[in-house]
Amino acid sequence: MTNFIPIFPLQIVLYPGEPLNLHIFEPRYKQLVRDCLNEDKPFGIPAARGSQPLERGTLVKINEVVKEYPDGQLDIRTEGVRIFDILTIVREIPEKGYSGAIVNYPENTLRQSESRIGEIIFGEVKRLYSLMQVEEKMPRRTEQFSSYDIAHLVGLSYDQEYELLGIFDETQRLEYLRRHLKEIAPVVSQLEVLKERVKRNGHFRDLRWDGLI
Repeated sequence: MTNFIPIFPLQIVLYPGEPLNLHIFEPRYKQLVRDCLNEDKPFGIPAARGSQPLERGTLVKINEVVKEYPDGQLDIRTEGVRIFDILTIVREIPEKGYSGAIVNYPENTLRQSESRIGEIIFGEVKRLYSLMQVEEKMPRRTEQFSSYDIAHLVGLSYDQEYELLGIFDETQRLEYLRRHLKEIAPVVSQLEVLKERVKRNGHFRDLRWDGLI
């Protein structure tokens, strides 16, 4: 299936089901959001590098207008819906300041075929966050838990997050995350050793963990 959507390129990778709060201040994107609200339509957020949109992104829906400012700026809550591939960018739309794109939607398997992989990965991420003492940032385990719920929580680079956006099978995405966690395991082990040293040495009892992973 292909269709035309307005686009709002950003230097972020957004996944299906992920919430995203946006402050809209540029005139062209204020117009885009107003149009989408008036027509009850979604828009696309292509991942970007610099000012250039990449070929893949995520369709988003507007869930709520949180605040409207006197000058037309908006605070909105959005949510990722589905991944798209850009076929053609339409840079000029009559009477519009924003651009659009003709896109298609790759088939995407959201359910995993091997639940054990998800359990292993969730356990590793929980251990990692416990070591960093940020357990409150850990998402709650639910039956609908997926790779997208933790993709931003395991230290992937921007390029890796974008690469994950192009994997359309849930089990393969979980395997990708498991390989990444395996690669950073030595760093986690070093953190465990350092934490034990700190416990034994009062001089370092106020040592912060920020930036170690």
